[in-house]
Amino acid sequence: MRHLLAAAVLWAATARAAQAHATEQGFVLLLPTDIYIAAGGAVMVLTVGLLASLPGRVAAAAFRPVTMWRARGTGLAGQAGRVLAVPLLVWLVWQGWAGSRDPLGNPLTLAVWVVFWMALVSAQGVVGDIWARINPWAGAAMLLARVRRRAPLRYPRAMGHWPGVIGFVGFAGFLLADPAPADPARLALVVGGYAVAMLAGVVLFGRRWLVRGEALTLSMRAYARVAPVGRRDGRRALGLPGWRIARGPQPAPGHAVLLLLLLGSGSFDGLNETFLWLDLLAINPLEFPGRSAVIGPNLAGLALANAALLAVFGGALWLGARLAGMREGVAALFCRFAPTLLPIALAYHIAHYLPSLLLDGQYVWAGIAEALHLGDVHVTAGFMSSPGPVRAIWLVQAGAVVAGHVTALMLAHVIALRAGQSAWRATLGQAPLALFMVGYTVFGLWLLATPRGA
Repeated sequence: MRHLLAAAVLWAATARAAQAHATEQGFVLLLPTDIYIAAGGAVMVLTVGLLASLPGRVAAAAFRPVTMWRARGTGLAGQAGRVLAVPLLVWLVWQGWAGSRDPLGNPLTLAVWVVFWMALVSAQGVVGDIWARINPWAGAAMLLARVRRRAPLRYPRAMGHWPGVIGFVGFAGFLLADPAPADPARLALVVGGYAVAMLAGVVLFGRRWLVRGEALTLSMRAYARVAPVGRRDGRRALGLPGWRIARGPQPAPGHAVLLLLLLGSGSFDGLNETFLWLDLLAINPLEFPGRSAVIGPNLAGLALANAALLAVFGGALWLGARLAGMREGVAALFCRFAPTLLPIALAYHIAHYLPSLLLDGQYVWAGIAEALHLGDVHVTAGFMSSPGPVRAIWLVQAGAVVAGHVTALMLAHVIALRAGQSAWRATLGQAPLALFMVGYTVFGLWLLATPRGA
């Protein structure tokens, strides 16, 4: 971490205009996708059958982690990472505002859309909580804590996690509907404004704001719960992906809604680029009029996609409760089972952005290599036109999606058992949710395979 942070700081301090940008990549996958999709759905169905036949204690034991060494605190390296992230963020915003107007020569675009959104979010759910060590708002809170004893205001309990939900909705809307989200000046205005707003929240409410009202920290902490490495009883622990979800507390209502928005917004991020979506808007993919022409439809589609996901998920839980003879309300079930969708959201995020990361990540490395005088880095997209690499990429994508859905099914079953249900009642109650997840598996694989036009 120290070496990576040092390289990032050096790049930020010395980088010149580089041929780098974050683009929306796409290619037509000429593979037998119907076979892959059918196989993915079959795996899900077999998983449901397996869970129904396994004793409850066996399913619960699958998510029991193995404890390792005693976990230390964040440490000096983590504290330094948080503090150094503050001036780095300021520098990036300044570069976006005062630097080159061309995204190819401005590091802000790469830092936000490639390093953070594509790479760091994916690593958060695979490696562990990296964000906790480089969170600039946590660094600002540390600095403020040294000059005062407590925040002037107490965070209102009634606000819950809803400020974070609103913040994430705004982020998703900017990503999917803004005419030029990669424009450096435009991005600098959004990032700078958001940074000031979050800093104000930290100043007024202290650290509690970070885990209630700061959308990025909430999202990253959620994804970290999927990682196989985490903490348990003050020690490092290793288990199946999602073991912290299986053994953790259920979220508050606002937080539960945010977890579904992660999945719904990610799914629409793929859907709005497909020929199907453009056909619904009566747009010829070969004559795309530009993002400014689809701001309204994209915002409406984002809202409808998330509303539909909330409604279908809630409906599946309600129907499952009726089948199992449970008397719990939908709201309580919603909060209990919402975290089970996190592996699906993370898997689709990884799969959706993998091709773009493989290409645009080369530009990031090119910028770092130029700053460190390591020579020129040749950026190539040739692997996108070769059958072997394309097949390998799609197999990784499809594998991630299926693995995420299988993990989600297992988590839902174990959480139902933890709630006191018998194995049979848990299976019966999860049947509608399992059907929903099987359908979502097929939908996710189709999204990855279908041609894209915008």
